[in-house]
Amino acid sequence: MTSAIVLGGSRGIGKAIADSLKSIDIDVFAASKNDIDTSDLNSVRKFLENHTQTDILVLNTGGPVPKLFSTITEEDWKLYHNQLFLGFCTILQNIKINDGGYIFLISSNVIKEPNMKLIISSAYRAAFSEVFKVLSKEYAQNDISCINIAPGPINTDRTKELIGNIKEFEKSLPMKRLGDPKEIGNFVKGIIENKVKYLSGVTINFDGANSNYIF
Repeated sequence: MTSAIVLGGSRGIGKAIADSLKSIDIDVFAASKNDIDTSDLNSVRKFLENHTQTDILVLNTGGPVPKLFSTITEEDWKLYHNQLFLGFCTILQNIKINDGGYIFLISSNVIKEPNMKLIISSAYRAAFSEVFKVLSKEYAQNDISCINIAPGPINTDRTKELIGNIKEFEKSLPMKRLGDPKEIGNFVKGIIENKVKYLSGVTINFDGANSNYIF
């Protein structure tokens, strides 16, 4: 039976992906922060002792609270360096993805449109996206596809924390609504269910036409 590990799989986008994969009879381990906290490298190492291989890996984690650059502390940098960058690197160095598998990175639209209040997220998510892009060539040799999904405004608790008046904000969006996490879940399911393999090393902007960049 095909297996999947979904980090951050107990809520939001991660849960939507986990639920979608379960619907096509994939054996999903939806890991919560209690199972693995990527900001704590000891937690990451402990997790990897019990989870050594999988067919599908979804790298997903929450982000930092909004802070202006002048207010960011050294501890903030260290914490999110681990959570958004080094924790993921450690996982990829120590977990085997079976041949023909998939790795999905759930990053953020800030990797292409940096946000001055989300500068930590902008920096470290972009940095890991570069690593992920380079590694996609190595994984391709074993028919493992790597897809970076960069969500824009999605209807999650995280978005509600970042945006005060959701109803007013929705009016400013091209589709006049937030994205549904299930849409990302169904996208991931569709890629796997239809055995789409050649779409690898790419970043998918999942933002309802809200971004201004072309590539």
